[in-house]
Amino acid sequence: MTSKPAAPDPTMEAISRAIELGRAGDVDTARRQLVDLWQEVGSSGDPFHRCTLAHYLADLYNHPAEALIWDIRALDAAASLSDERAQAHHQSLQVDGFYPSLHLNIADNLRLLSAFDAAAKHICAAEERSEVLSDDGYARMTRTAIVEVRAAIDRRETARRDSAPGGS
Repeated sequence: MTSKPAAPDPTMEAISRAIELGRAGDVDTARRQLVDLWQEVGSSGDPFHRCTLAHYLADLYNHPAEALIWDIRALDAAASLSDERAQAHHQSLQVDGFYPSLHLNIADNLRLLSAFDAAAKHICAAEERSEVLSDDGYARMTRTAIVEVRAAIDRRETARRDSAPGGS
């Protein structure tokens, strides 16, 4: 079986360019570009674009309340996202595989804000949904982070994890 290449997606290409800027250290420009794209896509636009934008935007904010807003937007967008739409971007994607990371990120930001009971609910969701992850590098990283955040919640710690993504 051969895989059909995804059709060009200018929005995903712009998201990718902004993500690379952020990873290269230009967080402010990356954030500005992604926020501009968010405004173009709109709050009721393509759920794949909204989920991706919000997920990466959350990582560009140091303050957990700002990051949490974007994490919740990503989770909300995932709820209206179909596997078919995700696979139009890459045939290996399944929406169920998004949820462990989305819940993990929400749990971590809630923990940083001392909302430990709410954080515990989201880390439980991340743990339960992590069963769908394969055994690749991304899955191992996500599972490790889930364990770290669970431990930090249990200890009632509010310090940022060294391995956590974050803005400048």
